[in-house]
Amino acid sequence: MTKHALLSASSSHRWLTCPPLPRLESYFENKTSEEAHEGTLAHVVAENKLRKALGMTHRTIQVSDTEMDTHTDDYVTYIMELLERIKKTTKDPIVLIEQRLDFSDYVPDGFGTGDCVIVADNCIHIIDLKYGRGVEVSAEDNPQMKLYALGALKLYDALYDIEEVVMTIFQPRKFNISTDTISTQDLLYWAEGELKEKAELAFEGKGVVEYGPWCQFSNCGVVLRARYNHHKKLERFELKSPHLLTDDEVEEVLSHVDDLTKWANEVKEYATKVALQSGKSWNGYKLVAGRTVRKFTDEEKVAEIAKANGYTDIYKQSLLSMTDLQKMMGKAKFDTLFNTLIYKPVGTPVLVPTSDKRKAIEITQAKDEFKKEN
Repeated sequence: MTKHALLSASSSHRWLTCPPLPRLESYFENKTSEEAHEGTLAHVVAENKLRKALGMTHRTIQVSDTEMDTHTDDYVTYIMELLERIKKTTKDPIVLIEQRLDFSDYVPDGFGTGDCVIVADNCIHIIDLKYGRGVEVSAEDNPQMKLYALGALKLYDALYDIEEVVMTIFQPRKFNISTDTISTQDLLYWAEGELKEKAELAFEGKGVVEYGPWCQFSNCGVVLRARYNHHKKLERFELKSPHLLTDDEVEEVLSHVDDLTKWANEVKEYATKVALQSGKSWNGYKLVAGRTVRKFTDEEKVAEIAKANGYTDIYKQSLLSMTDLQKMMGKAKFDTLFNTLIYKPVGTPVLVPTSDKRKAIEITQAKDEFKKEN
């Protein structure tokens, strides 16, 4: 059974910002999503492809997912090209794949796994494969990458005169390759001056739980009081007509909307689950069977009877989706055949925070394009 660190590198942003969370989360079920399973498979495929490219012992894994096959190839190509550049200044660089990295000198029981670590004469390169398509991840001042860097330094700093660490996040499904460089001196200054103290607080379950994005992604986020208190601020608008809100008040409400909606649904899901598992009765609510639609018990039998009674036109036909067609034909053939027949409709205008990396649209253009599509 794989051991998991309480203060893992992957969750470091959460426990560095909100130290009590790891201990609180340990009381809740840690669900593994389909996306996580997909990411794990992508890492296994990428690892073995890289081992093969480097002439190491490897397994051959058949991948039916064309997209995954392509993206893991791109990851291996990136590392092999980086390695060739490194060899111009370092005769025999060391390449470590899926390397356990121990940073417990600064984080109690802290360790993680580096997807690829390349050790040169005076520099360590850390490459992390992110297979998710959701949020674009930056390597800049990334705590997870800095923890990996500390672990790599612990392994090789005594043997090499390491002056800096280059940290790269390779996120193919977001077309994102992000790189940041930190000197060994600055890395150790961060570890001693900030990391160590916060890690000790987190390990002991101490500190303050404040509201932030980490609340949404925590497995105990549904019952975090900080999340409740954050949205409770909206109570002061309760007796006002929406038409009387000031611009500042509208902006404050907007800052709550996305997580408030998400949280409300999570609370309902949580309450339903508790009622089912423990029989708990929530005041004012009851469990009922959800609405469903009628279904045939045997579709082949239905078709047989329909045809026997003269009803032959009982099936409908539709074109396969782009994704299924591309899997069937392969990306190159698909692009060759249909390149001129593909377009991307303009999306419905959506209001998002200014931190969103998408380019803002012009109001006139948005109105015109939206009218054309609708």
